[in-house]
Amino acid sequence: MTTFTVWKFETADGAAHAEGQLTAAASEGLVKILDHATLSWPQGAEKPELHHQHSSAKKGAAWGALWGVLGGALFMIPVAGLALGAGIGALAKATSGVGISEADLERIRTEVTEGTSALFLVTDEGDLDRLGERFHGRDATLISTNLTEAERETLLETFGSA
Repeated sequence: MTTFTVWKFETADGAAHAEGQLTAAASEGLVKILDHATLSWPQGAEKPELHHQHSSAKKGAAWGALWGVLGGALFMIPVAGLALGAGIGALAKATSGVGISEADLERIRTEVTEGTSALFLVTDEGDLDRLGERFHGRDATLISTNLTEAERETLLETFGSA
């Protein structure tokens, strides 16, 4: 099953470090990464930086558009009043096909702040137990997923996160 998850890290470089471990795990067959992006918000920066690498131009363009919507538009939406509500609503409509709800978007926007980072993943086929060993003890929080509640709980137990 294809899964979309967002992990928040308490440091601006946490997602980049996790990306390296995730890539190594994929090369060992522990997980199949369909695509991923990191978002880093260094202390003192006005806005976060989105980083996306892709191997296929066709697939990369499609995922790049999703990451652009999530990373760029989500953090560029005006912060005040109706503009925020309308912006999040429009963004939710654009991302609803990939299982990302308006509540997910609002949580991503409020949890990923200056001095933190996030790893956005689209994965398929994974050995969660073995993969979890790689990430156990990291200061990471699962902030969004399209998994069922039972699958989400298993994922949280595996990765030792809240």
